[in-house]
Amino acid sequence: MNPTRSKIAFAIAWLLFWTLMVLVAVEDYRRDGGSAWWQPVLWESSSALVATLLLFLQRRHGARFDHLIATPLRWFALQASMLPLYWIAFIPSVFAIRHAVYALAGASYDHEPWGQVFVYESMKLTVFIGLFTMIGFGLLSYRELLGARLREERAASLLREAQLQSLARQMQPHFLFNALNTISSLMHTDVARADATLVQLADLLRAALALGERPQATLGEELRLARAYAGVMEQRFDGRAQVHWRIDDDTLGVQLPAMSVQPLLENVFKHTVERQRAPTRITVSATRDGAWLALRIEDDRGVLGPDADGGGPGLGLSNLRARLAALHGDRASLSLSQLAPAGVRTELRLPCAS
Repeated sequence: MNPTRSKIAFAIAWLLFWTLMVLVAVEDYRRDGGSAWWQPVLWESSSALVATLLLFLQRRHGARFDHLIATPLRWFALQASMLPLYWIAFIPSVFAIRHAVYALAGASYDHEPWGQVFVYESMKLTVFIGLFTMIGFGLLSYRELLGARLREERAASLLREAQLQSLARQMQPHFLFNALNTISSLMHTDVARADATLVQLADLLRAALALGERPQATLGEELRLARAYAGVMEQRFDGRAQVHWRIDDDTLGVQLPAMSVQPLLENVFKHTVERQRAPTRITVSATRDGAWLALRIEDDRGVLGPDADGGGPGLGLSNLRARLAALHGDRASLSLSQLAPAGVRTELRLPCAS
């Protein structure tokens, strides 16, 4: 609840309270046989006018102590310390208005002796002020609760963003090291292919730099990087790997962690293609399943090791898992499964944000 809504809610409660007081006073006056209905209206409206003015002044003075709401005893003690000022200012002001209006109407305003008036009106005013002090305490407490929750959410959001940026920066040198290592290997075996691969590497680096330090990217942007990487690796292994793409058009705008598809492809090349002499067929597919994106990378020759529990110790997969957890909590998953008769499927599932 923002400050404006709190003020509106309090004003409505205050208005309804005094409206009720006026109606009750008029009804009691009518039952006692009175006919000048303006008199009970004057009694309660004069009280309402002065009380509203005093409450407004008290609020302007006391707003700077709202932080004491966290220590209720101190806050209530401060409100109680202002009661004598209410008694001293309220009673003379209200009765001065009543006497003045009666005099203008050519009548006299008779009431009990001043001592009794002061005691009775002070007690009644104390009850009124106590009631609305409790209402004010409730509104301020609720506003402070929402403010604290909002601050916690902002702090968590900033922490999560910093974590994602740190993880993205961690991936960039790792990725560049592997790309340059590929070129270095080709230079010793086939200079022409190394030269062609350098051209592809330029596209690869442009795609990587385009992501910058963004925590998220669209699948379309990720695929540009992944396709460039696959091209470099296909050149390196020269016929030992073929990458096929099956991407549904309605998945291209889905947001996912930046630099997330390339590490999954790298995992296949590192753990399967490098260890196999026969050609490996790799299929990259992306589909939407309702509100979920299912991204799968499958090969037809991989074998999961004994420590592959759907994660493995590699930097790429552990890094991606950390970013998925920061962005989506337990709503996103990354799993590896063994295919028959051979092959490994890596499946990334996360909620679609577009």
